[in-house]
Amino acid sequence: MKTVFAFLVIVVAGCVAWAQAPNAGGSSDDISGMYSFLQGGEFVQINVEDGGLVTGFVSRYGDSDADKGAFLDHTFSEGSLKGNAIHFKTRVVHGISYEFSGTVERGSGKTAADDGYRVIRGKLTEYTEDANKKMNARSRELTMKSFPQDAVADRPQKD
Repeated sequence: MKTVFAFLVIVVAGCVAWAQAPNAGGSSDDISGMYSFLQGGEFVQINVEDGGLVTGFVSRYGDSDADKGAFLDHTFSEGSLKGNAIHFKTRVVHGISYEFSGTVERGSGKTAADDGYRVIRGKLTEYTEDANKKMNARSRELTMKSFPQDAVADRPQKD
């Protein structure tokens, strides 16, 4: 009886650990990873949490006189994934924030190790604050392509 009980404890503990472990290989439905942004070297890190909560950040080059060429990270202030519909907003950094709404699609890459295995298409709105503290909005269509998964595993994630 003790052997059966010990076996059941080990099985249950193993199942709990397996369920809580991050998916290192990445499920075919898991869109978490890095995606291209507006120009070469800029990217979006997307992390899909339980219940469709999306966290992450936009990492972009500064373009004002004060931050020209510096990397600026805009963390998500909110984000969600419902089916293949994704939405996120970023915090304001140096007077700029972003909002994106779109869809996740299968791209031209054959495996997750290929560039563009997934694409996220939609509308990106850039909010900029002028000298009078008035927010201006500019929208455009954007396609973000996934980076190869093996390249993503070597890069640190931000909270």
